[in-house]
Amino acid sequence: MRLGFFGFGAIGRLAARVALDRGHEIAGVVDIDPRILGLDAGEVLGLDEKLGIAVSPNVEALKDSDVVVHATGSFLDKVYDQIASIVNLGVDVVSTCETLAYPWYRYPVLARRLDEIARRNSVAVIGTGINPGFLLDTLIVTLTAPFNVVKSIKAVRSLDAATRREPFRKKIGVGEDPRTVAYKLEKGEITGHVGYAESVLLIADAAGIQLTKVREAQEPVIAEEDVESRGIKVPRGYNKGIQGYGAGYLGEREIIRVEFQAYIGAGDYEEITIEGRDYTVKWKSTGTPGDTGTVSVVLNVAETLGSYGPGLLTMIDMLPFRPLIKH
Repeated sequence: MRLGFFGFGAIGRLAARVALDRGHEIAGVVDIDPRILGLDAGEVLGLDEKLGIAVSPNVEALKDSDVVVHATGSFLDKVYDQIASIVNLGVDVVSTCETLAYPWYRYPVLARRLDEIARRNSVAVIGTGINPGFLLDTLIVTLTAPFNVVKSIKAVRSLDAATRREPFRKKIGVGEDPRTVAYKLEKGEITGHVGYAESVLLIADAAGIQLTKVREAQEPVIAEEDVESRGIKVPRGYNKGIQGYGAGYLGEREIIRVEFQAYIGAGDYEEITIEGRDYTVKWKSTGTPGDTGTVSVVLNVAETLGSYGPGLLTMIDMLPFRPLIKH
């Protein structure tokens, strides 16, 4: 495939390296960072050879792509114009924008508009990644396959923030005063995790149920003692990360709950518990690397996206089955 890249930061570059390793070709690269504009993509990636593709600020540089990997922001209202400009080139888009995983929740008008222009240009658009996109939604739906009736779902993802990039630790306020972190989360100055509600709604959508309400929240995790992991230190009383949840209800009963915690020294695992009418199953992993997992999901989707038809899609559209969830 000929892949384009809109956004050539850490995730875009990692996706490009993995794409080359998988035998794909880079058709174009778009970014606004003045430090890399005009440079050969191979040089930016640290390769021994140039690729003959210069980093450009112009979306037209992506016109010969089969699929564009878009990786610039978390909120659809901030990146809508970027995605629409790619769609208007007639090129499929796989985006890491978290709120695009289920955009009808926060951005119903933009979602409808994006679906319209995608269909008009006969291209597919999807938002995905490791979370939301797979671990706390698509994987959960997959694990419901051997259940006749599902009564409730609970899933937890935990990761040691010390293993992640510095930008990730900044967006969860590691090392700051917890009151400052809470203020920044409230004002949107830092994002923490984005996608609690999107994961809940992807699961509900797969089951074909209309939730009565959806709740989500997150908060700082205060170090009760000095903590250190992989050389990252947080003094007692300061923020070591975040924890949060998303929950979906039928009536007053919580039927879907996803939790996420990322702080210095946390355990690395995912745990999914599905309670059925006949039996309960618990699945647990030893943890999934976030960045590599994200680009792997994105590229796996990019390689098959063209077979799903035009429009704004979700990961649920790619699954061959649906769970039956009842009170």
